[in-house]
Amino acid sequence: MVRLLFAIVAMIVGVAHADAQAWPERPIRFLMSAPAGSSIDVLGRAIADKLKDRLGQPVVVENKPAAGGTVATAEVAHSPPDGYTMLLAFNGPLSFAPFLQKLPYDVGKDLAPVIITSSQPNVLAVNSSLPVRSIAELVAYAKANPGKLNYASVGNGSSSHLNMELFKSVAGFDAVHVPFNGSPPAVKATVQNETQMMFAVMQPLQAQIQAGALRALAVTTAKRFPLLPDLPSIAESGYPGFEALAWNGVLVAAQTPRPIIARLNTEMNAILAEADMQQKMHGFGFDLVGGTPEAFGALIRDEAAKWAPVIKKVGLKVD
Repeated sequence: MVRLLFAIVAMIVGVAHADAQAWPERPIRFLMSAPAGSSIDVLGRAIADKLKDRLGQPVVVENKPAAGGTVATAEVAHSPPDGYTMLLAFNGPLSFAPFLQKLPYDVGKDLAPVIITSSQPNVLAVNSSLPVRSIAELVAYAKANPGKLNYASVGNGSSSHLNMELFKSVAGFDAVHVPFNGSPPAVKATVQNETQMMFAVMQPLQAQIQAGALRALAVTTAKRFPLLPDLPSIAESGYPGFEALAWNGVLVAAQTPRPIIARLNTEMNAILAEADMQQKMHGFGFDLVGGTPEAFGALIRDEAAKWAPVIKKVGLKVD
């Protein structure tokens, strides 16, 4: 009986290995948890373009930004575990959303991490008409003008949302949250002064900052970010200990054969290390990371443990 059991297990493993060796045999769907034109989209399309050549199959990008990225995350979580449906997700639907709302997926049980793709700070930017040029001036203005400031976010439960709520809490001022479905409309609203400030990664803000429509005040890393050395950190601007990174990575459905995950991890590590990829993404403010699936899984868990008490303290909920 024991020998038979071992034989069955060996047969199953052998079949899985054979399937992984043949993979991929058809196009791969690559779901983006953010809209077209967003930082996630820019990074995801660059990866997809290079991955198709390495895998010998089309990698088809699909933008599904609804509900703060949780719709795309749920779809991948419940997709067949065969490696033909992938997700590029940010920290919102992975480490924040479980504490903000009831989800149709369990991050730890339904998803398998593949690789961390990038990590970068959010940038606090304000409409250029706002008479502030530093964190201290912004906080003073907000306290002197209660009820006059609105802030945009790239979605409920996103890092841009939570970063501002944390900043409001530690700095002791108030501002009204106006959530948008991704960075393009949030940036547009801030440029048009419908909202006066926002946190976002540098990529969607860069052109408007260069054009003078927005003014960057600070970054959310503990120290100055090497790719944005002229911007002070919030921590050095009077709020020591303030640190919040915006990160993202690739996941597939749980139970996807380990050889497929390993293949994806190997190819994407190579892509992230390519000189042209590094140069292009650095221009958008991305710090490309890479690493093992295990490292990505640990990041998701560590960030969840960090932000759960913050979310509870601030009392955030998403309907």
